[in-house]
Amino acid sequence: MCRVVDLQQAVLAKNQDSATALREDLLARGTAVVNLLSSPGSGKTALLEAELTEARRRAIPVAALTADLATENDARRLARSGAPVRQVLTDGLCHLEADMLRAHVDAWLPAPSRLLFVENVGNLVCPASYDLGESLRVVLASVTEGEDKPLKYPTAFGLAQLVIITKQDIAEAVGFDEAAFLANVRQVNPGVEVLHTSARRGEGVGLLLDRALAVRDGDPAHRPVMARQAEHGHTHSHSHGPGHSHGPAHSHGPAHSHGPAHAHGPGHSHEHDDHAHPHDHAGHPHAHTPPSPTAS
Repeated sequence: MCRVVDLQQAVLAKNQDSATALREDLLARGTAVVNLLSSPGSGKTALLEAELTEARRRAIPVAALTADLATENDARRLARSGAPVRQVLTDGLCHLEADMLRAHVDAWLPAPSRLLFVENVGNLVCPASYDLGESLRVVLASVTEGEDKPLKYPTAFGLAQLVIITKQDIAEAVGFDEAAFLANVRQVNPGVEVLHTSARRGEGVGLLLDRALAVRDGDPAHRPVMARQAEHGHTHSHSHGPGHSHGPAHSHGPAHSHGPAHAHGPGHSHEHDDHAHPHDHAGHPHAHTPPSPTAS
């Protein structure tokens, strides 16, 4: 059983080293990565399309990479913004890793791009453990998902540097308890900023772009308590549900320090579901650049 823990930590440690190098390389080129995490159906793609469109309106060079297990639907939608878009098909892998991102950045990312938005695979478990070399980690939650999501997914919300509530226009209709949601966010991530958006009505569009540009230009991103604890090697245990036992709790060594102008990637504290264990996968997932959208 201990070897399972060691393998998991070896995978995460290797990913952290790759993420640190990628973050430094991209920031040296003037590009900051924004990692977007959410459940499926949160409205992440709709908001990202609106943000890319706003960036194009302001003549800000941005690009987007979107990851899914299958289909190129999201890339086609995002391409309507006119921004450069890349689709990554993960062939069943439930998250992106830093080495996967680097392969596509090196081969495709247009220069100059001030921001690269990464729409991670849609779930709040697997992607939460993997730093992608981002300068800003964002977790989105729609008003339809319930107020308890920050408590059910404490690593995803606890490592967020920005939280966005989506579909605000239907909050009253679905009985969304905003006060309860905000209290739950504060419980797992004190001090994190929470934005309210409605892509359908255009409410809050441009706020994510503004926050990302500020971090890219040197403003310090929020440093979650959970990330600071991981950096200091605090001991923690993992809960895997029935049938999984990894023995005693363990601690991680200190994370890398990037200086005041760099946002730290996530710590290594994480939940697991059936897909969260290391995967052996040959090569990199398939990537596609969608065709130019046609006028509708």
